[in-house]
Amino acid sequence: MVVDVTNDETKDSTQVRLRAGDAELTVDPRHGCRLTSLRVAGVELLRQGAKYGAFPMVPWCGRIELGQFRNGGERHQMPVNSGPHAIHGTGRDTAWRTVGANDGEQTAAFTYDLADPWPYSGRVTQLVELTADSLTLTMGVETYDNSFPAQAGWHPWFRRNLGTGKDVEVAFDAGWQEERGDDHLPTGRRIAPLPGPWDDCFGMPDGVDVTLTWPGALELKVASRAEWVVIYDEQDEAVCVEPQSGPPNGLNTLPRLVTPIDPLEISTTWTWRPLA
Repeated sequence: MVVDVTNDETKDSTQVRLRAGDAELTVDPRHGCRLTSLRVAGVELLRQGAKYGAFPMVPWCGRIELGQFRNGGERHQMPVNSGPHAIHGTGRDTAWRTVGANDGEQTAAFTYDLADPWPYSGRVTQLVELTADSLTLTMGVETYDNSFPAQAGWHPWFRRNLGTGKDVEVAFDAGWQEERGDDHLPTGRRIAPLPGPWDDCFGMPDGVDVTLTWPGALELKVASRAEWVVIYDEQDEAVCVEPQSGPPNGLNTLPRLVTPIDPLEISTTWTWRPLA
């Protein structure tokens, strides 16, 4: 049973905690609807810290070149926050509302209204569903008025080492890699996947399928029907596996319009199993 808590103002300032079996998840709606903790059998899987955990990327993913994109004849400027570019959307810097929670403490829903500096009106929702061995995240973007290009995805920071003495291993089979230019944007060329380390976007036409293995501890699979994933493993503390609805700078190179009759929806499921 879903309980509507839309008008409960106290929910806005409260972290939401979900539990299923020995899995525990914490969501902070006031801090960009960020997943601040995912613990399995008492072991924290996400890097801790205000910038980390796992956050939604919306209404765009990765970098927008020079922070600018066009919609028809209109050019829009987003605030730059990664060198000369704008990165990872505005949703991670926005306070979301908790609009639903269930009596079993395994499901929660969140939303926020698109606003400045994003130039179009609309609503973003995120549904979080936890089971004993999986987490499913679903995000939707809808417009209240005019059509606009948008993207959505997630940026999880998985701990490189869970304290077992062995670092995580990342395995995937991509159809291609987006060639990355010196400006960290795709050049438009698709190349054969290269060995890491990566800060790169890969195409998976049959859907995202990436396996993280902490030897002797845990295996976790990141899956999505989306065709795009960014892998980032250039930090000592964490690795990122980011399923998303389009490539970096996609608002310019591969725009996906959100219209009144065609909202954008994307989901990802993380499934884990113990190896110990």
